[in-house]
Amino acid sequence: MSTYVDQSYVGLLTRKLFYRLLDLILLRTWHIKREIRKWKKTAKDGSHILDAGSGFGQYSYFLCKQNKNWNILGVDVKRNYVADCNEFFRAIKKPNVYFRIEDLTQLKPENTFDLIISVDVMEHIENDRQVFHNFFHALHPGGVLLLSTPSNMGGSGITTKNKSSFIGEHVRDGYDKQEIKEKLKQAGFHHVKVHYSYGVPGKIAWKMAMKWPMKMLNLTKSFIIILPVYYLLFILPIIILHYFDTYSPHKSGAGLIVKASK
Repeated sequence: MSTYVDQSYVGLLTRKLFYRLLDLILLRTWHIKREIRKWKKTAKDGSHILDAGSGFGQYSYFLCKQNKNWNILGVDVKRNYVADCNEFFRAIKKPNVYFRIEDLTQLKPENTFDLIISVDVMEHIENDRQVFHNFFHALHPGGVLLLSTPSNMGGSGITTKNKSSFIGEHVRDGYDKQEIKEKLKQAGFHHVKVHYSYGVPGKIAWKMAMKWPMKMLNLTKSFIIILPVYYLLFILPIIILHYFDTYSPHKSGAGLIVKASK
């Protein structure tokens, strides 16, 4: 991703299409959006929201479309991501959305946010207990924390005890459900609910949407030419599988969706 956002009509449209593509092919987005829509039903008009580990800003974009009066702060450790997001959201005239560089282990706000979302971030942070502590203190009383993170049931590509994660930036191979519940409760949270994502439908969809295209790109970079055709052929079954994964319970799964209250 460039450190400069093209503010022309084509540039802004391209970024919005990029967000739309992420929404379609990333299953975790489906789960997070479902939880946000549920939270929205009781959220106040001027809610303050923290997008913790905001990345490309796709979740902040979705949030600001839900309510024009929500105040959204996105934080990330990557300077170029923060600069890009600030450029884009200023260009589309969303002054209630702002991004800044922030290390979540050093997060200082107290009783500030009504909602904190953190999507596939905690698996990159060694000192997770400190981050959970910071999240708790950053929330208003009654505030909600929403997390998506890999589980220890294959979420980092681990299928055997002696295998290491295929993602080098991960500091852990995924969370056990009970482990993350206990860590959040120790940080002060209550009403901690955890359920699996990336069950059987999600695992199949992930192979179709991510694994197979990446394998083919690794074999030959020329595959990028036919990549749009590939997705046109497979996008409908991917969407159907994502729907079933999002709205069906799973006894196990490669991901966890976690919701906790202060």
